Amino acid sequence: MNLKIAVLAGDGIGPEVTEQAIKTLKAVEEAYNHNFSFTEAPVGAIAIDKTGDPLPDDTLKLCLDSDAVLFGAIGDPKYDNDPSAKVRPEQGLLKLRKSLGLFTNIRPIKAYPTLIERSPLREDRILGTDMVIYRELTGGIYFGEKKLNKKGTTASDLCEYSEYEIERIAHLAFKAARTRKKKLTLVDKANVLETSRLWRKIVTNIGKSYEDVELDFLFVDNAAMQMILNPSQFDVILTENMFGDIISDEGSVIGGSIGLLASASVGDENAMFEPIHGSFPQGAGKDIANPIASILSAAMLLEHFNLHEEAQAINKAVEKALEMKVVTSDLEEDSKYGTEKVGSFIADYIANAEEIINYNQENIDYGQSTII
Repeated sequence: MNLKIAVLAGDGIGPEVTEQAIKTLKAVEEAYNHNFSFTEAPVGAIAIDKTGDPLPDDTLKLCLDSDAVLFGAIGDPKYDNDPSAKVRPEQGLLKLRKSLGLFTNIRPIKAYPTLIERSPLREDRILGTDMVIYRELTGGIYFGEKKLNKKGTTASDLCEYSEYEIERIAHLAFKAARTRKKKLTLVDKANVLETSRLWRKIVTNIGKSYEDVELDFLFVDNAAMQMILNPSQFDVILTENMFGDIISDEGSVIGGSIGLLASASVGDENAMFEPIHGSFPQGAGKDIANPIASILSAAMLLEHFNLHEEAQAINKAVEKALEMKVVTSDLEEDSKYGTEKVGSFIADYIANAEEIINYNQENIDYGQSTII
């Protein structure tokens, strides 16, 4: 398969982790005889510094002309610490999602058996957790009309959803549930919000067309509690923009590190793949950032194009890295492996999977994952 991939590495650790995802995709390209081309463009704070715009026109055009976008991270302390800044890195990401029509964010959350002890939650609570959150991405309060009175003492943000916006993501979530454990949970606040009542009404009606999928409902406050008390009860979670933003980040603690969580943002014509973590500017350039979330995002990219065997090869390589503790220090405090070595191990495992009998741990320690 030929794929044109736009690379928007962004700020902070974004370029470092994205480099490892590209390395992994190049290993897949070679092992499975594909042709992937990668073209880089600026976004976020680095784009503001260069052009004054967090999403330059050339960057957006590249994304629209590509088959997929591989995204890193955006954010910089000089903007985070200045609430009065008129131009912010995050504006670029919101505009990108809207311009590409990326109305669905898909975030898998899994408890890896080899990392159970890293989670702050008890093993008996998280064992077997394997869920995916479908978050609506281009509507709701983040994109609604915003008002501030002249005195700056009263503000409002409009939360608005249409039937069409709810229907299109609901169908995707139900179809995903059909391929998993056939359970979908709608997370809303229908006891208070009119938009949530519309979500519940529409999703209930759509559910009648998916009789093989069990549909239940949770208010968002209860859902947040249940994700800590019993996360393994969930299969597919469907929710609106702000609620999805919050509970998907909450879910990151289950696996023990936000550095493990990948995501896909998809629309009718475009798709973008990114780790859910931020830019972590304090770690930039130190070779300490966990690249696994970015690498797993690359696996989701392959899944999107029905390259299931290739995506599974990445997933198996990641599991092997976790098993052998070839991980960064966020997962293993005394780890001797940095961002680059973890990425190289995973790429090497993919490229040589059929020949592998065992890995020489000593050579891995030196960054040479020689197969014996």
